[in-house]
Amino acid sequence: MAACEAVGGVGALVTRRGVNEWLPTLDQPSFQPPDWVFGPVWTVLYALIGVAWHLSRRAPTSVERSSAERWLTIQMALNGLWSELFFGRQRIGLALVDSIALTASVAVTTKKVWRVSKSAGLLLCPYLVWVAFATALNTEVWRRNRH
Repeated sequence: MAACEAVGGVGALVTRRGVNEWLPTLDQPSFQPPDWVFGPVWTVLYALIGVAWHLSRRAPTSVERSSAERWLTIQMALNGLWSELFFGRQRIGLALVDSIALTASVAVTTKKVWRVSKSAGLLLCPYLVWVAFATALNTEVWRRNRH
């Protein structure tokens, strides 16, 4: 769980300046949540990912468990990369590509984890919904601000 929260913490460091200085300069969609929503949502989601990961690691060693752990690692890497691309480098289009890959990888991860632990798979469902929403948001921000 600490590793998942650490990914969020590093992302928050990259995000902080961008949220205050760069994000307000963008044309944002009407369904953009207030900035204060993102911190609590991501904190809860990282905790859920961490608990899901813990539950999957408690399952007996198997090919399915190894696959689930690989996918958990892949999606966390893509998750961490998004903040750097969007806020750190201000590359909305590249962040969108990452977000699409992240959504796909979270879907695969959820399925793989479900096979190892149904409880763990259920814990990833809110994350999948949020990432799909974030991808829609990223898509609209990109559409409105491409030059």
